[in-house]
Amino acid sequence: MSDLNSSYEAPRWVRDLVRFLHLKPQFVLSGNVRDYQLTRAAGGQVTAMPLVSVLAKELIDDGYTAVLSYDPVNGFQAVPGPGQDLSVAAAALTSVGLTPGANGKAAASLDLFAETLERLVTAPGGPVALVADFASRLLSRADHLSPAEHAAFTRALVLSHQAAAKPVGEPARRFWNTVVWIAEKEGDLPDWFLVGNPKVRHIPVAKPDSRTRRTLAPSLLRRLDGFRTATEQDAKSALDAFVDQTEGLLLLDMMAIVDLGRSEGVPFSSVGDAVRRYKVGVTEDPWSRIPLEKVRGGDEFLRSRVRGQDHAVTHILDIVKRAVTGVGAPRRGNRPRGVAFLAGPTGVGKTELAKTLTRLLFGDEGAYIRFDMSEFSAEHSDQRLIGAPPGYVGYDVGGELTNAIREKPFSVVLFDEIEKAHPRILDKFLQILDDGVLTSGRGDRVYFSESFIIFTSNLGIFRSEVDGSRVANVTPDDPFEHVRTQVRSEIERHFKLTLNRPEILNRIGDNVLVFDFIRRDVANDIFDMMVADVLRDAVPSRDVTVSIAQDALEALRELCLADLSNGGRGIRNKVETHLINPLARALFDLGSLSDVTVRIERVFSRPDGVTALELARA
Repeated sequence: MSDLNSSYEAPRWVRDLVRFLHLKPQFVLSGNVRDYQLTRAAGGQVTAMPLVSVLAKELIDDGYTAVLSYDPVNGFQAVPGPGQDLSVAAAALTSVGLTPGANGKAAASLDLFAETLERLVTAPGGPVALVADFASRLLSRADHLSPAEHAAFTRALVLSHQAAAKPVGEPARRFWNTVVWIAEKEGDLPDWFLVGNPKVRHIPVAKPDSRTRRTLAPSLLRRLDGFRTATEQDAKSALDAFVDQTEGLLLLDMMAIVDLGRSEGVPFSSVGDAVRRYKVGVTEDPWSRIPLEKVRGGDEFLRSRVRGQDHAVTHILDIVKRAVTGVGAPRRGNRPRGVAFLAGPTGVGKTELAKTLTRLLFGDEGAYIRFDMSEFSAEHSDQRLIGAPPGYVGYDVGGELTNAIREKPFSVVLFDEIEKAHPRILDKFLQILDDGVLTSGRGDRVYFSESFIIFTSNLGIFRSEVDGSRVANVTPDDPFEHVRTQVRSEIERHFKLTLNRPEILNRIGDNVLVFDFIRRDVANDIFDMMVADVLRDAVPSRDVTVSIAQDALEALRELCLADLSNGGRGIRNKVETHLINPLARALFDLGSLSDVTVRIERVFSRPDGVTALELARA
């Protein structure tokens, strides 16, 4: 029951049905047909009931004598209206030649259903309605009917045109013996039966909107601890939160959320927690368990692994602090905990920042999910992310993204090199950023409300000329402010003019973080760290100690830092070429590697151009 009974308005599908009941002999209801529907019960209270029960109530109230239902499992049975004598409804079964068993049901195959349909449509006496429930399951495929299926719907089509209305009541109104088909999708029934048929009215049944959810919410929240004794303001806040956070859910989902909250002792004031548990399927909230001290020390932790990008570290930590504290979180509660777009040259720490952030938040990189978007450049590659639709190869496997989020709802999701993805995939990202929800190819809703979304891109480093050639848009010699301005400008141009999707950038807002080139001072730090790591762990499984002379170190530095265009990744490649490979070669030439201590005295180039090391035993 609801406090908003005075403002109750029947669902639109009910109003459409009542409006056309005396104009059309058959109807098809599709859409949200498996959910409960609001109706005004006896005594004037508003409640939620199964769709067939609501149909029976509305039809009986309108003047029908009886309502029968049919489904492939139970066959025929009477559906009494509120306060109607069951014997009156059951008598309608025998009037169309059916013999119900002790359970009040009359089993029937598809052939017998078609025969009974004809007897019902042409039956004399008071108007009777037949509700064909689960009509989608009457057919194997709507576009490839078996002979029995084709015959049944051909008979239904002919009957829709031959049915005659009869005057009933004072003043007299036209009534048919009405047939109501309930199908999940309009396309589940043959097109030739429904499309262009003036005798059949299709009525979509929508998911509950905010007004509908608000009508039902008070009666549900009363079942949670503390609601009945709460102040008016606290009750209203909980009600508003419940309605906002259940956007896109069904009335059955709302009922299940409250049942879950009751079973786990969730008070009404924490109804949002019950919604979260229902959506993502876990009780604990890792975000709420992240120690604030850990986030406070995050600046030093991130900078230790991502060098020279202090501005990006500061900004992304601000996003994390909002996620942890909940400041500025949308009331609907479905949007991701955080979103960042990391742009800049290659090898400057964009991917490393995502990995390090995962370790900071969740203790390890197990909650790190990465998608290389260059693998999703084909037009239909979006099916790899969300899963193939029914009837296509891979439908039973599901989507890589939707499966990953279902398994790890609390995660950092990295979409690497987003500019390489097909534009169709960008529409999926818009859904994630706007609603925090994706519907998989199997029809499951997957929520991103507990995820941290990171996009990376190399956009803006190069630009395309009129002749199609690519030229540098920014260089390592440019000051950072110039780099940031040019890169942001090119990103905006790409999304607004090339892709014609400016709304994606609008959803990201000011969280577009431009990374700087690796400058010489930062490169020195990265080089020293990499060399120290190599020397410390030169031969982990053997007792080998390696050191390097200062002159050799400086010579190695010049070789490795001569070209910084590829960032930290380029430095790592040079260290491998000029230190790791020559060191492995030199140690191998020593013969025995047991209890060896050596010092790199000189770095030089052989006549063939290969770097070599001169080692001295200590």
